[in-house]
Amino acid sequence: MMSQPLPEPDPEPLSAEGTALLDADRALEAVDVLRRGVAAGEPSAPDLLARAYLDSGSWHAAVEWLGPLVEHGHTRFAGQLGVALAEIGDADRAEDAFRLAIDAGDVAASNDLAILLRDGDRFAEAIQVLTRAADAGDLLAPANVVELYLEAGDVTAAIAAAERFHDERRPDTVVALADVRAQQGRIDDAERLYERADQLGALRAHTAHGQFLLGVRGDADGAEREFREARRHNEPRWAYTLARFLVDDGRPDEAREYLQIAIDQGDRDALSTLAELNGEDPTDD
Repeated sequence: MMSQPLPEPDPEPLSAEGTALLDADRALEAVDVLRRGVAAGEPSAPDLLARAYLDSGSWHAAVEWLGPLVEHGHTRFAGQLGVALAEIGDADRAEDAFRLAIDAGDVAASNDLAILLRDGDRFAEAIQVLTRAADAGDLLAPANVVELYLEAGDVTAAIAAAERFHDERRPDTVVALADVRAQQGRIDDAERLYERADQLGALRAHTAHGQFLLGVRGDADGAEREFREARRHNEPRWAYTLARFLVDDGRPDEAREYLQIAIDQGDRDALSTLAELNGEDPTDD
């Protein structure tokens, strides 16, 4: 009887371990593993370590790691560097990093640059950046254009943008159109669009649908189901969204677990909310 050949050893064991930790939402643990992977020369480790720093909200460590890489010409890290710089409040350097990323072909960095510009009261520039990215085919920029107009209270411009960019091949544009239909009072149309966005797998489909059910339909049970679906699909800020819902629903003890998850991801709103639950002043350093 011939013996079976032994399986080939994983050529990047530390990167594989770090990836598993990241996929399990254990980014802080992944950092230590992936730093060892970088030291061991594993090719995948640098990109994974960048992700681990960002996923864990380790902004200063991310800047220390990514800054020299970008300075040495590794522009694929420029967008991530911009995110970390923005989080620590270095807006000027963050803008430079985002623009470098965009110039290097990272069109998706336009979305982060637009947020930075909006926060700096540069609304017209933010719209221009997002419109260019949307026209270039970015998946998220069209919906973000609509959201920005809605935040500014310009419903007419939001409707025009939503109708212009609506395309089921970019599912988040379906969410954006649903948002403006809700603003127009076309509630049934909005509901159908949210449901279609769910089917298409839009990035924030369940979060947006839940907020619609809560704020427009007054359906707290339906909203909670959608927020828990957002968790299952790992939608952006699902942990804070679910926690905030539970706090507002008078269930702070249930909210604490999700607030801690959000805090571990660097969510400042979650940190403030947990401080308030603990009877602390969130502005007191």
